[in-house]
Amino acid sequence: MRSGNPTLSEKTFQNLDRTAAPSEGTMTVSGTINKTGMLFLILLLGASISWYQPSQLLIWGGAIGGFIVAMATIFKKEWSPFTAPLYAGLEGLFLGGISVMYEAAYSGIVYNAILLTLGVFAAMLFAYRSGMIQVTKKFRTGVVAATGGIFLVYIASFVLSFFGINISLIHGSGFMGIGFSLIIVGVAALNLALDFDMIEKGAEANAPKYFEWYTSFGLMITLVWLYIEILRLLSKLQQR
Repeated sequence: MRSGNPTLSEKTFQNLDRTAAPSEGTMTVSGTINKTGMLFLILLLGASISWYQPSQLLIWGGAIGGFIVAMATIFKKEWSPFTAPLYAGLEGLFLGGISVMYEAAYSGIVYNAILLTLGVFAAMLFAYRSGMIQVTKKFRTGVVAATGGIFLVYIASFVLSFFGINISLIHGSGFMGIGFSLIIVGVAALNLALDFDMIEKGAEANAPKYFEWYTSFGLMITLVWLYIEILRLLSKLQQR
């Protein structure tokens, strides 16, 4: 079992203390769906705050705070019932803030990005549940490799930016830039299938109950990434 999402890897369900809280029961798919819905509502609340009261403090506070909380959650999975909602709220502040900036530059782009994100999520869920997408070892390996490659390109872009160098493939609005964004959106969408598969595997493995929060947290990370990349893609298309 392996997901391109760093929170949901092949080692996620290994070496778990399954007797820590036996009265709480074990992870279920339905329980994970409920937790995901709660996190989504919390994210929307945070986004609403920074949408109507935008500020650099909220944007950077949400981004940095969300990263710190995410790292804490990854290393301390048992904290996820508390840290996952906190992560969702902080990411909401970040997303609401950057959405305001994109909307100011390209009217209507946020509405379209939200619809496309939800549409991709629904399409991938349908494709996975219907068996159209089979999460085989080769499929999983390919998505993980592509995700890792994208991560390395972004790291290189971040480092080069300190020297005043911009990678046109990432930031440009030409055919290559748009094509690159389409690839990233596609890889992010495929990561959803890996996340769905990991959630099912966790339920089958009778993971501890708190893993409903942890796997929901992992799914939220993929959705946030997908939304941001769709925003970037739409902005490139608007620039042409």
